[in-house]
Amino acid sequence: MAKRRVKKRTQGPAKGAAAGPGNAASAPGQRVPKSMVIRMGASDVGPSVTQLVRDVRKMMEPQTAARLQERRSNRLRDYTTMAGPLGVTHLLLFSRSSSGNTNLRLALTPRGPTFHFRVEKYSLCKDVHKAMKRPKSGGTEYLAAPLLVMNNFTSQATSEDDKSKPKIPKHLESLATTVFQSLFPPINPTATPLNGIKRVLLLDRVPQSALENEDNDGANYILNMRHYAIETRTARSVPKPLRRLDAAEKLTHAGTKRKRGGLPNLGKLNDVSDYLLDPHAADGFTSGSDSEPETDAEVEVLARLSQKVNRTRAKPSKSTNGNAEDDDAPNVERKGIKLHELGPRLRLRLTKVEEGLCGGKVMWHEYIHKTPEELRKMDSMHEKRRAEKERRKAEQKANVERKRAERKSRGGGGKDAEDDDEGVEEGMEDWSDDEWDDYTNRGEDDDDEMEE
Repeated sequence: MAKRRVKKRTQGPAKGAAAGPGNAASAPGQRVPKSMVIRMGASDVGPSVTQLVRDVRKMMEPQTAARLQERRSNRLRDYTTMAGPLGVTHLLLFSRSSSGNTNLRLALTPRGPTFHFRVEKYSLCKDVHKAMKRPKSGGTEYLAAPLLVMNNFTSQATSEDDKSKPKIPKHLESLATTVFQSLFPPINPTATPLNGIKRVLLLDRVPQSALENEDNDGANYILNMRHYAIETRTARSVPKPLRRLDAAEKLTHAGTKRKRGGLPNLGKLNDVSDYLLDPHAADGFTSGSDSEPETDAEVEVLARLSQKVNRTRAKPSKSTNGNAEDDDAPNVERKGIKLHELGPRLRLRLTKVEEGLCGGKVMWHEYIHKTPEELRKMDSMHEKRRAEKERRKAEQKANVERKRAERKSRGGGGKDAEDDDEGVEEGMEDWSDDEWDDYTNRGEDDDDEMEE
């Protein structure tokens, strides 16, 4: 008789990874940010939003569900149930309303909060590439998380005239900043190498003064999102005009025809320094930005140059002062940085902030503003619901303990006891699902009442 084959695990967890699926056992403040970009309603959102979801998934790589497939039968509960075992920390839910507006909900698992955005404008990656002369397609850039750059997230002090207008509270501004910062792993500037940063995600909040000048029916919080690829090269010490002259001279000596980048016409200039300081002076017009030195996109990087050591001679090399030099000598290099836009582009408008995960007490609403009496009434209503939920949980737990005690007193065991445990656990799961649906539906009813 042939020996039965025994399967063995050949792949263990990665080094430094916490035990358990999806690193769920790690501390909440130390877990790696993971995201799910979901289109609610599957194909009901349309082809444009479907492609937008794919582009956003590409932007959120590598810690995201890039090949997630949604179905029409899927509900929010299906994704929140799997978020815990998979270690998902953020949910980005795209949907389309009956009026045709595209909405985005950014939620933190498992208890919120949830930020509701209206996607006012967006451009897909293919649209961005068509508008560029030399588009750059992503390659190895998506193997590492992008560098998050946030601008104007702290609002300026408002005048006395603007205090009468309803603005987003300061604590919610800080909360929004914290949520966006938690989308990607933090970067240590002193330990992270420059070559390891391949992309940058720019979040720019439109200032309030600019919003007042625009015709936006009183918007309070608008974000512009851009996605770029970073290209670094060693900065050259030779100015760009001299490089152009050198290249044109080589083309002339090679016997080729004069092209667009050939020798410039310097007959109208008094001195060659006019062209070196302003390359466009030979064309009859000047450019103030181009006449400045091209050092805005250059940074100084502390690099370590490794030196070859002769193995046959173990004598250390001596410097001019007589001290032995290290094998790795520090050196400061100038790196030129250039950004290539990858897409997509998004213009997001914050409309509502909720406490829970897509269902809970409304902390702020752009269109609906309640009086202090209405706020106290809403707080008391949510407190009663929370107390009722805790009471039902305690009652269910007491029933489970009572049934187990009765089974032990009867001396039951074996298969019957396992069936009882499975029945109790299934009952608890069913109760949790019913409670979640009831709580979510009540949250939607509250929003409808607020809108009325």
